[in-house]
Amino acid sequence: MKKVELLAPAGSFEKAKIAFLYGADAIYCGTSSLSLRTRADMDNNNLADTIKYAHSLNKKVYVTLNIFAWDEKYDEIIEQVKMLSKIEPDGIIVADGGVMEVVKQYAPKIPIHMSTQSNIVSMHACNFWFKNGAKRMIMARELNKKQLKYIMEHKPLGMETEIFIHGAICFSYSGRCFLSDFITGRSANLGDCAQSCRWAYNLYAEEKNNPGNIMPIETNEYGTSIFSSKDLCLIKEIPEIIEMGIDSLKVEGRLKTEYYIASVINAYRNAIDDYIKDSENYDYTRYLRELEKVKTRGLTTFYFNDRENKDIQEYSGKQYNEQYEFGGKVIKYGPDRSIIEIRNRLKVGDEMEIIIPNKIEPVKFTIDKLWDIETDNEIEAVNPGKQGQQVKLKLPIECQKDWILRRKK
Repeated sequence: MKKVELLAPAGSFEKAKIAFLYGADAIYCGTSSLSLRTRADMDNNNLADTIKYAHSLNKKVYVTLNIFAWDEKYDEIIEQVKMLSKIEPDGIIVADGGVMEVVKQYAPKIPIHMSTQSNIVSMHACNFWFKNGAKRMIMARELNKKQLKYIMEHKPLGMETEIFIHGAICFSYSGRCFLSDFITGRSANLGDCAQSCRWAYNLYAEEKNNPGNIMPIETNEYGTSIFSSKDLCLIKEIPEIIEMGIDSLKVEGRLKTEYYIASVINAYRNAIDDYIKDSENYDYTRYLRELEKVKTRGLTTFYFNDRENKDIQEYSGKQYNEQYEFGGKVIKYGPDRSIIEIRNRLKVGDEMEIIIPNKIEPVKFTIDKLWDIETDNEIEAVNPGKQGQQVKLKLPIECQKDWILRRKK
């Protein structure tokens, strides 16, 4: 059974470190202006540091240049590609044929990955991009397993495949959406999506024979989120995906928190490793329990199992799994008192969980004492005021730097 890559999102250097700590084999990240997540915190210096750090761990970094570029963007694109040629990421993700040509010219040694936005839904499309210089195809999320199996059985030697296994799904076809640009002037295809598909809308119908008679169409008090998809979750299907021979399994979410990355990547890392060790006793429910502790819009397998699946929309706009939240991150362990960088309010009596890298079961404990980071005096609670707010508390086990704490609400 060949090794499958677990690919994590990283919107910053800190998030990249968390992803690697919790089991990612590779991360993907963008630049500040030329990827589809321009609001991620990753400038050129951060990117160079991330690549050096990843390579020191024998891990990989893929950089996104997957905008659909207008002509006036190409001077910037050329300079960006020249920079990438120097810092040597392990792949550049593109969607636009023009951008691909720039990469081939100015960074010929760096492998090209075709973005899911390229709408690769067939073996013919794979062959086209492969013949034109792309090494990896990031398959469209609309494909089902039968279609993927066909492609895996007929793909040319040397061509890699990557699919999304978890995270948010764009309402539009393969993410190529104009709704945000139309409503707000922020183009999703240039990396500045306003997430308009997640908004609540009020719908009204005008009676044809009675102009001006506006009638509301079934909504609740919040309207309806008619464009909002549920989140993808293929944890149950991991065995099929591995056996299919897919090269890379991708988690969406470059704008998500370190807590989200740690929880999701740790669950899939354990799932993949456990299946490879003992394929006959794979129990997806163990990993699903952990995934369900992360706030989502509800979970769906989308079209992977069934092209006719209609259970993919989240009309209520409701966030699920709100019983847990990001508690904090270990900065320094001590047998009596550890320093924690907090991310939400913590108080004496809170029920906590430590997410341990490469272990699916978290360690649970209750905060019995808190100490002020500056005065060392006992306190009852601490609020996340300034960025990097810290507190001292006693941990039940020895922990490493950057381990994530989850708080039960």
